[in-house]
Amino acid sequence: MLGPDPMQDSERKVIWITGASTGIGAATARRLAEQGWRLVLSARSVDRLEALVQELGEDVALAVPCDVTDFGRCEAAVARILEAYGRLDAVFANAGAGGKSGGFSAAPVESWRTIVEVNILGLAHSLQASLPPIKQARGHVIITGSIAGRRSLDGSMYSASKHAANAIGYNLRGELKGTGVRVCVIEPGMVDTPFFDDPKPHALRPDDVARSVAYVLEQPATVDVHELVILPTPEIEAEPNDG
Repeated sequence: MLGPDPMQDSERKVIWITGASTGIGAATARRLAEQGWRLVLSARSVDRLEALVQELGEDVALAVPCDVTDFGRCEAAVARILEAYGRLDAVFANAGAGGKSGGFSAAPVESWRTIVEVNILGLAHSLQASLPPIKQARGHVIITGSIAGRRSLDGSMYSASKHAANAIGYNLRGELKGTGVRVCVIEPGMVDTPFFDDPKPHALRPDDVARSVAYVLEQPATVDVHELVILPTPEIEAEPNDG
């Protein structure tokens, strides 16, 4: 559990993190807790959310289980946030789903449905539900995109969904122009998370992305970070042995 928060309760900003139970979401919760944010943590895994709340402290974090594919659940989550804290300053729309192998020729159709419902519709649901209080706060929208949303990955519906996430970020930024709300799409390369079945030792770590989220949120009102592309440093090749 963290030590006493240096910020007064009335000054503590509130962020809603979706996909918060593991990986990037959980790492971001830990980092922002250190910076004095109040955290509302959402995912479908109730047990993992509750464990993270116990780790961070109930005075810091609140678990609000939510399936982002259900817009009504997103609306209910935001209502719970406002009931608990009376404000919402930022949303980190981080929930995501991967696909199955086989490409457009042979991948299971249901895996595509999951990708679209979570990565595109779930993102849109999270944004629409949270935008009214975030507009009031002149706050932040942060979206987890991917380098896969900038490049072409053969046969990848996941990549297509992340191209859509980038487009949502651009389009939302235009819609919110003049409101004071800032929109950032964070586009990491491969991250070593439970998203993959096997460890990825040369990939980014979840806290690498969490630091990027913290960087965006700590900028003054005069700075609007639109996009951050974060890639792992390439492996350093061993020098030739001249002996």
